[in-house]
Amino acid sequence: MRFFLILRQIYTLLMMLNFNGKLIKPTEFSIASDNRAFKYGDAIFETVSVHQNRIIFWEDHYFRLMASMRMLRMEIPLEFSLEFLENEILKTTQTNSSTNLRVRLSVYRKDGGLYTPKTNEVDFLIEVSENTYQTKKEYKIDLFKDFYNYSGLLSTIKTTNRILNTLASIYMDENDLDNCVLLNENKGIVEVTNANIFVVKGTEIKTPLLTEGCIKGIVRKKVIEIIEKNENYTLIETSISPFELQKADEVFITNSIIGIQPVTNYRKKEFKTEIGEKLFASLKVLQITGKS
Repeated sequence: MRFFLILRQIYTLLMMLNFNGKLIKPTEFSIASDNRAFKYGDAIFETVSVHQNRIIFWEDHYFRLMASMRMLRMEIPLEFSLEFLENEILKTTQTNSSTNLRVRLSVYRKDGGLYTPKTNEVDFLIEVSENTYQTKKEYKIDLFKDFYNYSGLLSTIKTTNRILNTLASIYMDENDLDNCVLLNENKGIVEVTNANIFVVKGTEIKTPLLTEGCIKGIVRKKVIEIIEKNENYTLIETSISPFELQKADEVFITNSIIGIQPVTNYRKKEFKTEIGEKLFASLKVLQITGKS
């Protein structure tokens, strides 16, 4: 066991970062005291899955990143083409031996300024780690009610301001849960700490509207497309009350790393997992072939 731990430590040390196109060791990277991502959460990020040297759903991630940068009034560098960032990600992943990787691309405004930045020009950082997630047979969730995830389009962007998700994750850990459901100021369901959420009742599959405050998830989008092509189900984007969790037949969550994770328990309620598992199989086909 100790031998494998040592190997893991060596593997971690060999992983490289990509800062503005330059590959560096993690120990060589540092930030200034006026780094805007650190001081103000003035940053956005994309988390992508890379399998066998291919970025899953890369085009969707790229266009979401560009839309987010525009919304946050960041200056998009001329070289930030789809091909450029794809090559930078793959250049970084090729320093790792694993074929199943998790990559985080962060973009943040250059250092300086108070709330008003000195410039809208950006830096970027690419981090790579192994994607070790495996779907769990038992998955328990509950509500996080201490603070709200406020509705509106700003909440749909993946910024680094994630204190609510952090507090909910601490609550999750303290209460032996696998995840927590976040609510908005209207006490409607938004998402879970790290994923979008879908609620199944009969042949209806509901997911919160983007205006409820949920992240504009890439896999959320793909799952919606799969469901809409299936005549056996009806997809509804709407507001969802916590009460509907108790009445649901199934609940599942989605993101780019886990794909689809069926939920098995909400408090004393036990859910089926059949539809979530079928959709996960269809999603895997889409990930491999690009066709559902």
